[in-house]
Amino acid sequence: MEEKKNEMQQNENRLEGRHSVLEAFRAGQLVERLLIQKGCKDGPVLTILREAKKAGVMVDFVPKDRLDHMSETGRHQGVIANMSAFHYSTIEDMFALAEKKGEAPFFFVLDGIEDPHNLGAIIRTANLAGAHGVIIPKRRAVGLTAAVVKASAGAVHYTPVAKVTNLVTTMEELKERGMWFACADMEGEVMYRTNLTGSLGLVIGNEGTGVSRLVKEHCDYVASIPMKGDIDSLNASVAAGVLAFEVVRQREAKK
Repeated sequence: MEEKKNEMQQNENRLEGRHSVLEAFRAGQLVERLLIQKGCKDGPVLTILREAKKAGVMVDFVPKDRLDHMSETGRHQGVIANMSAFHYSTIEDMFALAEKKGEAPFFFVLDGIEDPHNLGAIIRTANLAGAHGVIIPKRRAVGLTAAVVKASAGAVHYTPVAKVTNLVTTMEELKERGMWFACADMEGEVMYRTNLTGSLGLVIGNEGTGVSRLVKEHCDYVASIPMKGDIDSLNASVAAGVLAFEVVRQREAKK
């Protein structure tokens, strides 16, 4: 019963059919991810793809049977869109939360996280680590879909999430307000020797490619997690958790 309820909640945030999805784009609604049937290249689908590109929406080309399985109406016409399941906050909301708590701002900045479970887990970690908000880009990244909301275990109700057009521009604006930025990268200084106190933005990169070159160039610190195993990296949400609680440790040590 609970599984069916969760499935229904996710479907409430889904549009099916070419006309419905195209009208959603034209109306400026928040489409988080677009699924197109492999091989569909006719006029209406190409129009939808152009609208998706303008809006910076992630597009997945998937087999017909996957769309058939997802479809509630049975008339998806090769197009299904996942809509935003939650309202976005602003960066001003994050500063207001930090001020209310009497703390130096602590934000997560996510550079191209694509997996909804990773994003949900990171938002959950941000909440538990006392971060005042999470910043995500509008393009080439997952947004607040129903799967993300579920994976956050309710944290999205307490931790502001803001969506910005350009991460680098946003970071530069935040630097003018006294923030410093540390990104996670295997080639960086070991996190124990990196100053992660004060007003801080913790930058976590894409699951496969890490932090993009341009974003990394605008970070003040590059921090690495010491690893002793036989594989070369941690899952993005796990790495975010490890670094976040090093921030917590250093903040507590300064009290």
